[in-house]
Amino acid sequence: MSMDKSSLSMFRLKRTLDSLASKTGRHTELVSLYVPPDRQISDVMNNLRQELGTASNIKSKVTRKNVLDAIEKVIQRLKLFKKPPENGLVIFSGAIPQNGAGSEQIETYVLVPPEPITIYYYRCDSKFYIEPLMELLREKDTYGILVVDGNGATFATLKGRRLEVVEKITSGIPGKHRAGGQSARRFERLREAQVNEYYKRVGEHGNNIFLKIPDLKGIIIGGPGPTKSDFEGGDYLHYTLKSKILGTVDTAYVDEQGMKEVVEKSPQILQKVRYFEEKKLVQEFLYELGHETGLATYGEEEIRRHLSNGLLRLLLLSEELDRVRAQIKCANCGYTEEQTVRSSEIQKKSDEVASKACPRCGTQNLTVADTKDIIDELAEIAEKTGTAVELISTGTEEGVELEKSFGGIAGILRFKQL
Repeated sequence: MSMDKSSLSMFRLKRTLDSLASKTGRHTELVSLYVPPDRQISDVMNNLRQELGTASNIKSKVTRKNVLDAIEKVIQRLKLFKKPPENGLVIFSGAIPQNGAGSEQIETYVLVPPEPITIYYYRCDSKFYIEPLMELLREKDTYGILVVDGNGATFATLKGRRLEVVEKITSGIPGKHRAGGQSARRFERLREAQVNEYYKRVGEHGNNIFLKIPDLKGIIIGGPGPTKSDFEGGDYLHYTLKSKILGTVDTAYVDEQGMKEVVEKSPQILQKVRYFEEKKLVQEFLYELGHETGLATYGEEEIRRHLSNGLLRLLLLSEELDRVRAQIKCANCGYTEEQTVRSSEIQKKSDEVASKACPRCGTQNLTVADTKDIIDELAEIAEKTGTAVELISTGTEEGVELEKSFGGIAGILRFKQL
């Protein structure tokens, strides 16, 4: 089993990859290593030792030292594993300039991806190779696509980037010009009946294809002209499929080219799926709050209390939470306390505590000993108590309200407190 692809795991991965993407080496000195779950660690070690031999021939003394150091760091980290984790292992290491030339420091990152990786890959470059991990962030759910007009329909499935055309049918409807001898009204009636039969046939084919997909996330309907809207508006698809229609897309074609047009235009629609889920989550919290059921709670202090008691069922965190939990410690007596501060104010907090006396021993030995991103800190507590965690963007009105009105931290209790 792979780790879940929850909003929290995806948020963490995206944040890490954004950080890695911003790092650049002076030359081709940054090492990226991808180890799939079925690869022997001993094989990887042998390959890395060969790379050490190759790197020792690099002419530039500085580049040679940096590459050798990076590979050694990767080997050290690899030694901590008897075998790769069930989803594989990714290690990045390299000399990153901290403040101009000559300020390079070796930075090493070890990641266990949220789903299995299939490639074994080693690369030394001026940037870390993060593309395979970026691919994991892309939508992997299965969607149905139907492109339809008056001449025919094409059915396909979309999973991640993989588009598979399943079936094509033609309408069999004659053109709009009536045959000689027929009255205009009679011709129109016949044509309407044929169109209706065609839509029924499209619906039957759609039912046969899409109802068989167990976790179908939604259906997108495309095509030129009004046919797609006429079909969507009728009761031609099974009611469970009809409820999964995400929207319609205008295309110039109905065949594979039309499918590609839908895929190109679908990111906005697929993004709406997550937005819809986020809206529902925040609306659930707002319902409990508005109806005074005693199940809604918000604010960092209240959330911490309920988390520590194991009473929280669902924790909602805004992606815009730009705060850290700072541990303040006295070097003299070991007194510690924790405070939440904005990320940009860590230095200010450090200066502030340095000028204060310790509440326990009275000496001026207070420092900010450690900091942790508040999303990670609260999520870790939640994971220990079996609380579901959802990261909410500010892409919806509800997401904005969570951040602005409730400080970006809210939740729903397991049961009402007496």
